Amino acid sequence: MSKALTKALVVGGLVVLAAGALTIGRPVPQRSAGHVFTDTLPAAPVIAVRTDTIHKGEPLLAVLQRTGLGLDEANRAIAGLELLDARKVRAGTEVVAQVHPDSGVQHVTFQLAIDRVVKLARTTTGWTETEERLPWTTDTVAVAGVVASTLTGAIVTAATEFPERVRTELAYGIADVLEYRIDLSRDLRVGDSISVLVERETAPNGYVRPGRILATRAKVAGNTLEATRFDDAEGRAQFYDADGKSLRAAFLRAPLEFRRISSVFGSRKHPVLKTWRQHNGLDYAASTGTPVRAIGNGKVIFAGWKGGYGRTVEIRHNNGMVTRYGHLNSIARGIRSGASVSIASTIGTVGMTGLATGPHLHFETLINGVHRDPRTALRNVGGEPLPSKDKAAFALRRNALFADLSARVYAMQDRNAPLTVPGAAGIRRVEARAAGAGN
Repeated sequence: MSKALTKALVVGGLVVLAAGALTIGRPVPQRSAGHVFTDTLPAAPVIAVRTDTIHKGEPLLAVLQRTGLGLDEANRAIAGLELLDARKVRAGTEVVAQVHPDSGVQHVTFQLAIDRVVKLARTTTGWTETEERLPWTTDTVAVAGVVASTLTGAIVTAATEFPERVRTELAYGIADVLEYRIDLSRDLRVGDSISVLVERETAPNGYVRPGRILATRAKVAGNTLEATRFDDAEGRAQFYDADGKSLRAAFLRAPLEFRRISSVFGSRKHPVLKTWRQHNGLDYAASTGTPVRAIGNGKVIFAGWKGGYGRTVEIRHNNGMVTRYGHLNSIARGIRSGASVSIASTIGTVGMTGLATGPHLHFETLINGVHRDPRTALRNVGGEPLPSKDKAAFALRRNALFADLSARVYAMQDRNAPLTVPGAAGIRRVEARAAGAGN
């Protein structure tokens, strides 16, 4: 064998040995066709989420420490807060902390309201504070109920578009609209009906509540009252009847907000004296402490103790009528002879002073010194009419809203009929078409 060939074999063997040496301790993977090998990346740190609530009377510093912040860091987090007032954060407020396994608490979120959160975030230079307003979504629904006992019962039964916990709120909203025309504690009868077109608001967390009432129709004792929400040129909203007269009038129909009357005007056996005598007013059963309101603007002519009436307030109104409020538990501050009062202002609270067997308000109306049935004396034909310049726009709005309400109620009555009627956007289109047709 030549020296050159021998040298080549030796060098080649050394190269092979060197290559083999590189593989010692690192087995060569078995590759399969089409398989791509990648290096394994380190796992991302797991961010822990801690949820807590603020306890009654608890300082903000304490709940921050409970999330995992040390005392000094918690003090730095709340130093100089502007969006979050530590003194006004309510008990029960939800607090959510995000905790990094290495660097600790990085974010703290305070759910101040359904649609408002304030976030504290740790940065390299300290803590920052930001506020976020969460959007509600709004659609329009109809509710229609038949009275079996009270308005509240009718709405709670019928308003299946809303969670049960907020249906009473809707009933009181309807009562607020109608309270100048209907005493809902006394005027409603079994078989009367209420229908309403109302906005439904849904929060980002799924919470649902009633929004603005757009239109309502009440059929009471064979009479129909319609109420339409209408915004004037200045953006002020009021409710008007079918003739364009404001539902706001000189007097409320009841001195309590939607309460049950325990006895009516006329002759009755007195519950204490046990004798038959004329009962010159209406009794409203309500819990002790329920606010009593003036049914109209006027001047106090008596405030104090009045025999069997107990604590009593009497008010002379601008038209000369006098209203009397008896058996009060207390008389409101500032209510004394000569004081002026405005409609719906609180003048006292329900009690059972004087000749009374249980808490209630005794309410009377006197005209020229003669007792009159309050249901008659306070019956109003309506408030101020719309200005002439707004009547055409109001008519379009009213027609569109009640067309929508009627269609929805009809569809609810006929469960097989699809409910394909316009919402708020559809109402605007109906109004636009109506406006064009009128030209």
